[in-house]
Amino acid sequence: MLKLYHNPISANSRRVWIALLEKEIPFEEIVVKLDGDQFAPEFLEINPFHHIPVLVDDDFILVESLAILDYLETKYSQNPLLPIDAKALATVRMVEMVTVNELSPILTRLSSEMMGFTKEPEKLEQAKQKAQTVVEFFEGLLDERPYFSSNCLTRADIVAGTMIPWLPSLGVPLDNYPKLNASSKLLMQRETWQKTQPSQEALEAFIPQMETLMKAQLTK
Repeated sequence: MLKLYHNPISANSRRVWIALLEKEIPFEEIVVKLDGDQFAPEFLEINPFHHIPVLVDDDFILVESLAILDYLETKYSQNPLLPIDAKALATVRMVEMVTVNELSPILTRLSSEMMGFTKEPEKLEQAKQKAQTVVEFFEGLLDERPYFSSNCLTRADIVAGTMIPWLPSLGVPLDNYPKLNASSKLLMQRETWQKTQPSQEALEAFIPQMETLMKAQLTK
């Protein structure tokens, strides 16, 4: 059986967790506490970069969430999360990369400022402006269909949809983006989103660890 090493708070982990659930793939869930477990010798044996998630399939070890998603999609044909049409597939890949390369570091900056870990008003405003650019871009990609390029859930929705719902609480409202707002609300109604949504208690318990992790990200 597959083993998923992850933490429910991590958006990178959550996208793999949701994909496993959506594709109905059996797996063993192993929670890695980010207060030091990621540096334990036994974890470093499977990922020397001390990041989550990690997927273990017998003797095959896979790190990096998008690579894991590729593996799952190729090995398990049920409930496909990638379209076949060239334009639709390209859109999914584009949304994934914009989320990882553009939106993810923006969320780190916004979270750090909102929680008082850093106090740099100019960088906060810059992050909000960059977030607006991403939101406007995503809004333009959506049409009358409920998901990116499809009437069915794809990896674009999973990857972007585990981050976009956090934006309003970080000072970037979605009210002026009706298609993205509606898509985000639709995702949050799915059973897989509700099952993987971190509780308020878990978020509060994670705050002390979050400061260290965010500062590490911001100094890269």
